[in-house]
Amino acid sequence: MPYEFKAQRRVEFSDTDMAGIMHYSNFFRFMETAEHAFFRSLGYSIAPRQFDPGEHRIGWPRVHASCDYHKPLRFEDMVEIHLLVAERKTKAITYQIRFNKVTGDERTEVARGKLTVVCVTWDPVSHSMKATTIPQSIAEKVEVAPAELLA
Repeated sequence: MPYEFKAQRRVEFSDTDMAGIMHYSNFFRFMETAEHAFFRSLGYSIAPRQFDPGEHRIGWPRVHASCDYHKPLRFEDMVEIHLLVAERKTKAITYQIRFNKVTGDERTEVARGKLTVVCVTWDPVSHSMKATTIPQSIAEKVEVAPAELLA
């Protein structure tokens, strides 16, 4: 489904703080990893290596990132990162990202994040960015998740 993506990963020792709890900043790294994997699942890269001659490179800078924490994750916990497309505008995509601790067949939500990215063109000569319409080939593959999933 082009409105959600799920990935699992284990909390590594290097992800934790001195109390043995996953450091808050790593939730943002996990969000970014899920976003990149979502793009790959659609057949794209968040940072394409080849560009058409004469066209400006596009990028996806963050204009909003937040995360609310409910329960801690600890070293060796398995976490499911569940990305949902919450909103798609002509130039921006907002994701809702749920972090679920995986214990056997059980899922317990431990945090919920929000990430908004804007499609921009990058001019390598002037080193400037400008918001641009999301390319049609990408926009047609990204749908907004049903409201009941976002609740």
